[in-house]
Amino acid sequence: MSKNVFDISNELMSNAYPGRGIIFGRTLDNKQNVVAYFIMGRSENSRNRVFVETEDGIRTEAYDPSKMTDPSLIIYHPVRQCGGKLVVTNGDQTDTICEYLKEGKSYIDALRTRQFEPDAPNYTSRISGVINEDGSYSLSILKNFTSDRTSNKRFFYEYDKPVPGLGHFIHTYQCDGDPLPPFRGEPKCIRIEKPIKQFTELLWSSMNEQNKVALFVRYIDLETGAYWQEIRNKHEEGKDA
Repeated sequence: MSKNVFDISNELMSNAYPGRGIIFGRTLDNKQNVVAYFIMGRSENSRNRVFVETEDGIRTEAYDPSKMTDPSLIIYHPVRQCGGKLVVTNGDQTDTICEYLKEGKSYIDALRTRQFEPDAPNYTSRISGVINEDGSYSLSILKNFTSDRTSNKRFFYEYDKPVPGLGHFIHTYQCDGDPLPPFRGEPKCIRIEKPIKQFTELLWSSMNEQNKVALFVRYIDLETGAYWQEIRNKHEEGKDA
């Protein structure tokens, strides 16, 4: 395997705090698109979250509403089905993208109206992805550019023909730190060689035990549009299914 293709387990185990992450890719048999989204947290407010299913995807909710101190930036719809496209992001730009798609505009048009999050001193990057009906996909990151935190830069990556057994991984933070440094470079090419349950367990077990909060994985049949999905919530571990 090329040295430019990474092992996702190693990537997660070697990074205590990648923050929020998106993985898009294709199964080894070239029959299904792969989607994964995870959130991590260092503060009590950020860790006090779970993923719950909605009609068109998932949303974040407070596990214990009495402990929620500030819902801004942490309560949103990470995954939404918008027409024939699936939108995945780490913030309320999911809704912005869907609104633009409904108007016949592009996800790029939508993200040109947004910038990194106003959460000083980290100024968290906004990561976004769109999977098209034909299985092609796009990823994007909007991040701070200057030390005075006044300038935004936008990056868009488009994958016209996904490769069987491979995917791309982008996350908000390069690593842990104070302030948290933004992700650098283009999305990392990773191997995706397992069925959904095994891949979900691989991701979940590889994430930092103290910081992981929730994980969503979906495999989408390219021919029929049918899908299978898994959700892991740290707060619900050990509970009866």
